[in-house]
Amino acid sequence: LSVLLSLLVPAHSTRSPNCGGILTPSGLRYLAEVSKPHAESVLRRDLMDSPAPAPSPTSASSRNQIISVKVDKFSLTLIPDTGMRLSIEVDLGIASAPSSTKEMRLSILADLHVDMNPEGNLELVTSDCKPTLEEVQSTEETDRSAPKSSFKSSGSDVDKQINVEKICLEVSKLLLFPNERLMSLAAPFPITPNCQVQYLPLAAPMYSEQGIIISLQTTFQVAGAVIPLPVSPVPFSMPEPASSSPSHLILAFSEHFYTSLFSALDESGALNVSLLSSLTTATLAERITQMGSLFQEDLPVVLQAVTRSSPHVVLEEDKAIVQLFLTAQIGAGSSPFQSFLSVNVDVTARLQLSVTDTRMIISVAAVEDIELSLATSDVGPILAALLEELFLPTIREEVPAQINKVLRQGVFLPHITSFTYTGVNITIHKDYVLIPCNLQLEARTG
Repeated sequence: LSVLLSLLVPAHSTRSPNCGGILTPSGLRYLAEVSKPHAESVLRRDLMDSPAPAPSPTSASSRNQIISVKVDKFSLTLIPDTGMRLSIEVDLGIASAPSSTKEMRLSILADLHVDMNPEGNLELVTSDCKPTLEEVQSTEETDRSAPKSSFKSSGSDVDKQINVEKICLEVSKLLLFPNERLMSLAAPFPITPNCQVQYLPLAAPMYSEQGIIISLQTTFQVAGAVIPLPVSPVPFSMPEPASSSPSHLILAFSEHFYTSLFSALDESGALNVSLLSSLTTATLAERITQMGSLFQEDLPVVLQAVTRSSPHVVLEEDKAIVQLFLTAQIGAGSSPFQSFLSVNVDVTARLQLSVTDTRMIISVAAVEDIELSLATSDVGPILAALLEELFLPTIREEVPAQINKVLRQGVFLPHITSFTYTGVNITIHKDYVLIPCNLQLEARTG
């Protein structure tokens, strides 16, 4: 066992983030806003639908029945270096006798933070919870200006009915991102039919004045198996904004993330392309006389390209570039394919990034440079120049089209269930991409 642990520890220490996100104070306020109706629904179910205590001649608790529950205030604020503070004020209508009602105010103050459990999933934890119950008014009171009376004794009738200890035990369920949703952050998302991406949290989030910082590392699977990724030459850390951001969430992706993505697509075979040129063996024989003796019939000329080394992505200010290194077999026919020349093709293409819902759409906007070089040296420079003239237009048009076809569904961003992204503003910097966006709770269907 000690030998096994010694092998695991170095592997774990090499894990480093290549993307992440900052949930800002604005984002926390939005989560509180959309959680308020949910919290009211949960409290109404827990308080009003709870079975009434059995009548007892020594207790009057059976006369107290909660007839209304309304959440008046619901806030979620950031506590730097610590976590979050949840503050709730709930107005309760209580029938204390057949002809009289009174209003109570239930206040809950809870400290929350997100922790990482032994399974590696993030979970919301309550570290402290202080409930108080106060009487606001009563139809039996003769003096309407009487001061509020606080029910601090656990033996009070209403206190027994409400069971504030149970509310504190499950206070995190009043928010719209309980642990089931947080676990969905690390779910595998499809890129292509046989390639998936997974965002794994590396540690519990950190809390700064700018927000809640989550560092993530991506894992790519091809045909169900995790593939090794290129080593990141530079450690990546979440770039914190200089001032408070109006956006709810700021996502950041390193250059290494995009290189890893294209490497995974390469490993899955998605970047291998078959290009049908506009040439045939007969038209090619008009320029290259040797072709006439190779093929007895007129066949379409095809380029079958496979990657000869891993792709590489370079991020500069306002610019993202992908470099593809292909080897193309130029031949004719399909069954069987008859190759007559091998050509190395190096493509430098500009990438365009956008976001739809929770997916990042990556597309090749334009090919900036193509280099063709013969894989064998026994062909002269005249033929090499001729091949460039004949095949460059096909490669320039078809390679981007093939890649865009692979990536047209987009790459899922890290997100939790039921929320999508709006108001997205993508900025490309040297070494990383920044995506400020707002959260949007999806409308329920059905």
